[in-house]
Amino acid sequence: MNLMIGDKIKQLRQRDGRKQEELANALGVSPQAVSRWEANGGYPDMEIIPSIANYFNISIDELFGYSRDRQEKLKSILDTAEREINAQGDLTECIEMLRSAANEFPSEPHILIKLGHALNIYGWKKYGARCYTKDGSDYAFEDTAYNADNVYWQEEIRVFEKVLGMDIPPEDRDLITMMTVTAYCKMGYNDKAKSLASKQNSIIVSRELLMPKATEAEERDKYQGEAIIALLSELKNVIADSVGTKVSSATNTESVKLFEDLAHLYESVFSDGRCGIAHFHISELYLHAAIYEARFGKKDVIQAFEYFCEGFKHKKLYDSIAGGGEYRYTAPLVAKVASPSESFPPLSKTFWHGWIEAFPEELKKLIKAEPQFAECFE
Repeated sequence: MNLMIGDKIKQLRQRDGRKQEELANALGVSPQAVSRWEANGGYPDMEIIPSIANYFNISIDELFGYSRDRQEKLKSILDTAEREINAQGDLTECIEMLRSAANEFPSEPHILIKLGHALNIYGWKKYGARCYTKDGSDYAFEDTAYNADNVYWQEEIRVFEKVLGMDIPPEDRDLITMMTVTAYCKMGYNDKAKSLASKQNSIIVSRELLMPKATEAEERDKYQGEAIIALLSELKNVIADSVGTKVSSATNTESVKLFEDLAHLYESVFSDGRCGIAHFHISELYLHAAIYEARFGKKDVIQAFEYFCEGFKHKKLYDSIAGGGEYRYTAPLVAKVASPSESFPPLSKTFWHGWIEAFPEELKKLIKAEPQFAECFE
């Protein structure tokens, strides 16, 4: 077999602007040895092959020129992982597959990103998270002693810390940073969480807010629409977290009105009912309203049921558009925005389980009595 590893080493060295002496020093060999390899006058010893691959941040397969096979294998692994993660079933085999792939392809951040996501989801499924309240305090606190024992989240943090040191797309970096900060906090690493969070850009210099300022006319209209959609989404997340972690808010009738009013704000922006990805957010707002009405509001189970029906409707609308090609918004404020619906986050088959568990029994009975809601109990 005619291995052209010397040509590959020379190509990689020149790509990175390295001298033969630099590579030799890093590997603990003589510059003459590197020169012989590159002239195809000999091969590196097998024990230093991994060191050469690591030096150039590639896999051993790629070093030997198997890049096409490598790409096909990578694609197969990532596609399989995507299906398993979206299904959110037993991820044991998926995690083992990704761990093995991470060892084989140490410089591939997308393998590590999938592994981190799988570990996060499976950590929730196997152990979940706990929090508690204190007498005399208005706040909910993370049960860090319990959460820190979650071995899947421990590994998730190690994986994402490694990924954040790699060259990855900005959108991946944003999501992983958010997940890492959240994991740090839940497990009691608050200093690390605050340190990582404080290094990020402020909302004022986010892409969503800057692009409208960088453009004009129709292009600006498009970016303004994208900013509205993104800001509404984050506003919903922040308000839901704020209500859920403050006792006086969570047990106050005003929380119901807050969720309902925010849902109405969404419906005003998407005035023609074509809400796109916002169908998911509106659904969650009405489901939050149903929970808080049934448990802490006026405890009007009929009103809570009406909120649930609205949440169910928007969830079904979201299901009907996800994966259906390009989605074009048509309401005035967002009419220039188009998004591939394949990019809308897929919802787990167990989406309803957590919500149904949070409803009191009286509300569950009303929902269960209607055949159209049977999928919520599957």
